Amino acid sequence: MSEMIKIAANVLKTEANELTRNAEILDGEFEKAVEVLYKTKGKVVVTGVGKSGHVGAKIAATLASTGTPSFFMHPTEAMHGDLGMIGKDDTLLAISFSGESEELTKILPHVQRFGVPIVAMARDKFSTLGKFSDAFVKLDVSKEACPLDAAPTSSTTLTLALGDALAVCLMEKRGFKKEDFANFHPGGSLGKRLFLKVKDVMRSENLPIVRWNASLKQAIDTMTHGKLGTVLIVDKDDVLDAILSDGDLRRALMREDFDLNDAAIKYATLKPKELNDKEMLAIDALALIERYKIQLLAVVENGVPVGVLHIHDLANLGL
Repeated sequence: MSEMIKIAANVLKTEANELTRNAEILDGEFEKAVEVLYKTKGKVVVTGVGKSGHVGAKIAATLASTGTPSFFMHPTEAMHGDLGMIGKDDTLLAISFSGESEELTKILPHVQRFGVPIVAMARDKFSTLGKFSDAFVKLDVSKEACPLDAAPTSSTTLTLALGDALAVCLMEKRGFKKEDFANFHPGGSLGKRLFLKVKDVMRSENLPIVRWNASLKQAIDTMTHGKLGTVLIVDKDDVLDAILSDGDLRRALMREDFDLNDAAIKYATLKPKELNDKEMLAIDALALIERYKIQLLAVVENGVPVGVLHIHDLANLGL
């Protein structure tokens, strides 16, 4: 193992040890902080300076995206007008490892004057920040991962992790569901996985469909124009009866009794897998396609094909 790998591994181990140790000393103060944040009727205003400010901005973003309205306010700007961003129904989540950051402590009397609850994240409950707090989340760090034991490393990691812990606890208390998360993340691959439904991505026009008595030659012609490598075969009532795939066609070519004038259904897959729920999430439909080891799912209503879901279309969407 090289010297750099040893150093990197030691950083990870040091920070992991701090996280583990803090997980074992969580107490009623943490629960109180969760309760104060949960009862907030307005927004959670997160504030902090330096590295704590950077972490605070991420915590605010996590809270906002998981059902707890939140935003970040820089304490220096707060002293020059941004205190007006705080409403009477809000809660202040103030972060300072030392609990003595001057820019932060200056705003505390004014926030308290508004009658706004203060949840503090700091090392010492008896620090200036701790004394102003209505609920206190302790940042108990015995060693920074920095070799000088100076640069915020273990402490910022712990702060971030405890912020995540607060957010997840609030998600649980609110009964925050996958569907709620999707509403806040409509873009990108994560949003697509949680938001797109079968009806949004299925092909519903010019479906490659032939009747049950169509010849194999007719089915191949329809397959060619359909550009899906598949033909849906329906009965006299337009109900899906079978699917003829290009794989079925290749296997048919190997048969001694192969005849283009035969009925296509002779070579097709009977009682194929189908989907009768257009409201299903596309990612769940993809799971079915992968489980069945097929390329395509026919989407039906009362047995009648209304769409086709192809694995290539789902892959192109980044699912």
